[in-house]
Amino acid sequence: MTDQTPQESYPVPEPTVVDPCPATVRNGQCAPDGFTNHSHQQTKTPTEPESFTMGQEMKITDSVEGEGLLESSMRLKPHEAQNYRKKALWVSWTSIVVTLILAVAAFTVSFMRHSASAFGFAFDATLDVLSSVIVLWRYSNAAAVHSAHREYIACVILGVVFVLSSLCILGKAIHNLATGMPPEVDDFLFSVSIVSGLTCAVLAVAKFMLGRVLTSRALITDGFNSMVGAVMGFSILISAEVFKHHPDVWFLDGTMGVLIGLIILAYGVKLLKDMVPRVRQTRNYERFE
Repeated sequence: MTDQTPQESYPVPEPTVVDPCPATVRNGQCAPDGFTNHSHQQTKTPTEPESFTMGQEMKITDSVEGEGLLESSMRLKPHEAQNYRKKALWVSWTSIVVTLILAVAAFTVSFMRHSASAFGFAFDATLDVLSSVIVLWRYSNAAAVHSAHREYIACVILGVVFVLSSLCILGKAIHNLATGMPPEVDDFLFSVSIVSGLTCAVLAVAKFMLGRVLTSRALITDGFNSMVGAVMGFSILISAEVFKHHPDVWFLDGTMGVLIGLIILAYGVKLLKDMVPRVRQTRNYERFE
């Protein structure tokens, strides 16, 4: 007889299913639908930057703002954020010193040459000093570099300053138009306008770049103010040159002052409208301050 050895049966292992949504995903965000299909999943190297679609960026922004953080907290490493914060402080200090000197020179030109544009620029330069001081406060605390609440408070203060400054600029420009006061043109006015325009343009570019990296509305607003200062500086030059050759267009200087005052007023109102509700939404996250 042949011994028949019973065949042992071994359980067949079940295929392993990989969870497309790991348990430790930052801020509870699962992988987007486009990456759940394993046949299309690509392995990224540690140095390869992540690319975000518009929908993903909106979701990330909503998520981090809901936790009292800015979007920069998702994009910048801690040492990178602190490096850009220090650059923002340096740019703000430079802006304060430079625009304070320009404000004094522009106020002098305004009263000596009866220029509404020069007065508008002087007031805008003063506003630039104040906005840079607010940005200094905004980034004075290293732990609050991504704080949305601190960001929104700074923007609200900037909005109030913008509105008040625009009213003063409009008042001076309208007064010059009503009294028919033409500007006086000389080399001092030209030199102040050229230096002011170029300096404010450089400051505006630096602030816009830093504001974009840090996703800071306060820095971008400060950059907008410097950009307006550059426009006003060149507008002094243009209106003075036109008046020099065409004295009958004396109202151009005052008209430019009114236009710039309205632009600042509109921006200030828009800033208050956007930021006041956000200050209320993030007031429970003051731990970052």
